[in-house]
Amino acid sequence: MRGRRGDRMTINIQEHMAINVCPGPIRPIRQISDYFPRLGPEGGGSGADPQAQLSPGAGAAATPSLPTLTLSPGAGIRGAGASEEGAEVDSYDSDDTTALGTLEFDLLYDQASCTLHCSILRAKGLKPMDFNGLADPYVKLHLLPGACKANKLKTKTQRNTLNPVWNEDLMYRGITDEDITRKVLRISVCDEDKLSHNEFIGETRVPLRRLKPSQKKHFNICLERQVPLASPSSMTAALRGISCYLKELERAEQGQGLLEERGRILLSLTYKSQRRGLLVGIVRCAHLAAMDVNGYSDPYVKTYLRPDVEKKSKHKTSVKKKTLNPEFNEEFFYEMELPALAAKTLEVTVWDYDIGKSNDFIGGVSLGPNSRGEALKHWGDCLRRPDVTLERWHTLTSELPPAAASFST
Repeated sequence: MRGRRGDRMTINIQEHMAINVCPGPIRPIRQISDYFPRLGPEGGGSGADPQAQLSPGAGAAATPSLPTLTLSPGAGIRGAGASEEGAEVDSYDSDDTTALGTLEFDLLYDQASCTLHCSILRAKGLKPMDFNGLADPYVKLHLLPGACKANKLKTKTQRNTLNPVWNEDLMYRGITDEDITRKVLRISVCDEDKLSHNEFIGETRVPLRRLKPSQKKHFNICLERQVPLASPSSMTAALRGISCYLKELERAEQGQGLLEERGRILLSLTYKSQRRGLLVGIVRCAHLAAMDVNGYSDPYVKTYLRPDVEKKSKHKTSVKKKTLNPEFNEEFFYEMELPALAAKTLEVTVWDYDIGKSNDFIGGVSLGPNSRGEALKHWGDCLRRPDVTLERWHTLTSELPPAAASFST
């Protein structure tokens, strides 16, 4: 537009909106919806943007029907349609969850094999964690309550992506109906960093009671911020190696006298009528507590019948090196009449083998007339059903049986 020297140049509204005449730093480009008035929470429009208003008399007569230019605070950065007090989606706070991303996975509880199958499928829109605006995500699983190291499962790491696809199947063994009613599966997404500590992105927790036996359940859940865990309580020599515990578990131990879980063991019991004795099978262990600094243990299993004054009933398996999920498949035989066996108690203990020093106690379980829960049921079924092999999973606890204290080697 050209004019004579001394004349005042006029700018119409179209040119004013297209040209940023204000000095200063470059600002984000606003969307067209930000230039129209919107009703605030109190029913009134927000104030006019001084940058978007015309000087008095500058083209106002040419376009009298145009509305006053308005801009809600922060709308240019958040974008159109981002209501300051919008409704929550699926009862999630968008600031705390959707910004972290979503996770898609399947869960299946196989009651027959006592296994929990966790299929980690994919994640979308994860929070950027690296300088390149991407992340190196992987997924960790923990069963709570329980020792973190003892039952941690982990997927592979997907590099430089905010939308990783894993399609990995992770499995927990020794999951019973009791676990389904009281345990929670914690699924956390983390960013792997080779130069420093891995960073937490988000997590979700699924109560296992939401699952039905032998029915796969699909989940697509927004990630949440991390729920802090309790610090480890004071540990004795027999408890060293466990890194973290839940606050819920510590309260349960204090209030209800529950014992800390140290893993699972699969036992088979058969009373042989012809041989007149008890056949004990040590099949395998799962998710044992880590006793060594490398995050593993060197476990072996010992069994004995109590009372045993002469201490001749002890049997011991071989040692499995550097594992928390050992498979033994070993059997021991106790020659004894059925009436006498009914008054006995089978003590099963798991130990971590150490060279040059005392072995560490991992956990134990007692099966006998004074037992409770699944241990009592397994023992009773064995006595009532001779010549039938009964295989059951049992929870190992931190209680050291009195008779086992003298058998620590």
